[in-house]
Amino acid sequence: MEFSPVDYIVIVVYLISVAFLGLRASGKQTSTKDYFLGGEGIPWWAVLFSIVATETSTLTFISIPSVAYGGNLTFLQITIGYIIGRTVVALYFLPKYYEGDLHTAYTFLEHRFGDSMRNVASTTFMVTRLLADGVRLFATAIPLAIILRLGGAFAGWGDLEVYVFSIILISAITLIYTFFGGIKAVVWMDFVQMIVYIGGAFIAIGVLIGNMPGGFELPAEKLQHIDLGFDHSFKDFIAQPYTLITAVVGGAVFSLASHGTDQLLVQRVLATRNLKAGQKAMIWSGIIVMFQFGLFLAIGLLLYMFYQGLSAEALGLATTDEIFAKFIVQELPVGISGLIVAALFAAAMSSLSSSLNSLASSTTYDLYKPYFGKGNSEADDLAMSRKFTLGWGIILSVSAVFFAVLQLEGGERPAIVELGLGIASYTYGGLLGTFLLGMFFSKPNKTDAVIGFFCGLISLLFMVQGPIQNILPGEGLAIAWPLYTLVGSLVVIGAGLLSFWVRKLLDRTN
Repeated sequence: MEFSPVDYIVIVVYLISVAFLGLRASGKQTSTKDYFLGGEGIPWWAVLFSIVATETSTLTFISIPSVAYGGNLTFLQITIGYIIGRTVVALYFLPKYYEGDLHTAYTFLEHRFGDSMRNVASTTFMVTRLLADGVRLFATAIPLAIILRLGGAFAGWGDLEVYVFSIILISAITLIYTFFGGIKAVVWMDFVQMIVYIGGAFIAIGVLIGNMPGGFELPAEKLQHIDLGFDHSFKDFIAQPYTLITAVVGGAVFSLASHGTDQLLVQRVLATRNLKAGQKAMIWSGIIVMFQFGLFLAIGLLLYMFYQGLSAEALGLATTDEIFAKFIVQELPVGISGLIVAALFAAAMSSLSSSLNSLASSTTYDLYKPYFGKGNSEADDLAMSRKFTLGWGIILSVSAVFFAVLQLEGGERPAIVELGLGIASYTYGGLLGTFLLGMFFSKPNKTDAVIGFFCGLISLLFMVQGPIQNILPGEGLAIAWPLYTLVGSLVVIGAGLLSFWVRKLLDRTN
């Protein structure tokens, strides 16, 4: 079955509507406060859905069902940690931000450790977002290309051409409403786009249940949702990402970093302009994410029953990641397939728009305003903010095309998805450790913080599978990605405190 003209019309109408509604929702901006923080504030429930939509990429939509199809429900364990981590952020991190009337997450580090630490943290955030979101934007093109190819579109195009087309299309539409509309457009369109992709998921569930073949029962092991992992050796235990302790602890610490120190998500909460509202948005986002992952895992189990447990190879596919795409194109009614593809665009654009706005925000407040824009008027700052948004849109698009070229020349596609997760998890340890060092220890200064920060980043090179570990003698110690942030932050705190004690000892001896 191929896409019908109706499916293509649905996609085009959706993309045009997104740009139009995003501009209408933005209102009028007269200052950077309007542009980046929504003026007098945005309702907490809208920010809640924006947080969830920002975390949700096209890969979530496509890949989470494949996790359940090829395995079970143990992935849900990590969402327990997400809720715990966000609760800690709401109770201990957010009050610090609201007390200081901060514009970015890294202003706290400036107040605590000075300009240099703020610059290091902000620059790390920008590099991380550039790499991780370049990977994510490219990876978005993979399931879209699969669906469009299965539907008969772009039959004469090569892989690179299809990926570049998808990257440019997503970037251009998103940039239109993000450039003009600022944070209000981003948050309200995140809300709309979350409704679209969750609605698409429920439609797929309805079609699956209505067309389920008889005579096939779901194996009991597919419903396993807890894995204690105590049957593994210690080395294997810490390398497994979804055992209970690793998933819960790693998920909690990862959320502390992503929702407590990453400007991408901190900016959403600051847009409420009220501590209590921000806390509600933060805590409830964890609960909604748990239900969202449960929804997509349920789709995976239903797909397993629909295709009666056939392997990807038996279905004529390369990997299980393509199974939901196959169902969307070949089994959904005319028009509904187009709506689901529109939902994929929605998930991609909600993540990209948030990245563009947060990158422009951090560039404006952390790097431009303190050094080059001290005498600017509000109009001058707003104009520069829009230029930064446009610039980051172009840079992210180029980064995504760069990863596309590397991937097509270099090999297996799943590696690029893991790279996106690894980049974020890797740098979060340094950021979280520095924040904790500043919040809970009063004596370390900026020298100790910078030393701890870089010690945390460097130490992970020896615990993460990669080029550094490959040249080390013997067998390296590889830890699961949910533990990157935990280990990195502990090293930062330890190194920062050790630096303080050494300086104190040297001062005494002198």
